[in-house]
Amino acid sequence: MTDGDALTTGPARLDTSVAHNARVWNYWIGGKDHYEVDQRVGDQVAGMFPVIREVARADREFLARAVRFVTAEQGIRQFLDVGTGLPTVENTHEIAQRIAPESRVVYVDNDPIVLVHARSLLTSSPEGVTDYVDADVHDPDAILRRAADTLDLDRPVALMMLGILNFVLDADEARDIVRRLMAALPSGSHLVLTHPTTDPGAGGEGNVAAMEFWNAHATPPITARGRAEIASLLDGLDVVEPGLVPCSQWRAGPGAEAVPQLGAVAVKP
Repeated sequence: MTDGDALTTGPARLDTSVAHNARVWNYWIGGKDHYEVDQRVGDQVAGMFPVIREVARADREFLARAVRFVTAEQGIRQFLDVGTGLPTVENTHEIAQRIAPESRVVYVDNDPIVLVHARSLLTSSPEGVTDYVDADVHDPDAILRRAADTLDLDRPVALMMLGILNFVLDADEARDIVRRLMAALPSGSHLVLTHPTTDPGAGGEGNVAAMEFWNAHATPPITARGRAEIASLLDGLDVVEPGLVPCSQWRAGPGAEAVPQLGAVAVKP
């Protein structure tokens, strides 16, 4: 895409004058669904914080490992993927339905460009179902209400929240969103989570200046959190080994380098 392109969805018009997270993230992982402004801001952030491209790739690889784990080893057949972002290779439904073709997946996002590309997410196996919900992470009741059209919320669900709660700037609200979503799901449901961190042990010091630049030049605003704050999002759940770790190292091979993005999978007792 170029800055001169104009895509619309209903009455809303994509704003191509300001970098947007979904498009910049797509740029960092090597996708094609972004504009020149996204490349400029993405390159600037990467210049300040070179590991960000590795973070983007590690987050995507974590998703694949986590979905394989909950599908193949934990028997999950339903997925609620909140903040899915732009479709790319190895989306949640593709991984899950490769293992269990009957898997049902609901994607949730409220970004106009994701709406434009939503059809790419709606290709399901014949035995399963894939659906898309236009909703905001700040409104968990709406997410649950619309997800219930596709998912049986009386059966275990994997709630996927990868790189989304960092857009909920208030820590108490972020915890409340997780609590409300998980409260509506039965025992045996899973939370799959990643979140950028300021933890020095994961190299997170550089997140601070990079996010300050981002918040001044792009949208939506974002925050990183310390390990304890991220761990509090998992309160009341049983965290699967190896616990809350850099997402690049979660059930990865030996020698995986740490990135300043923590990841975990937890089970509702």
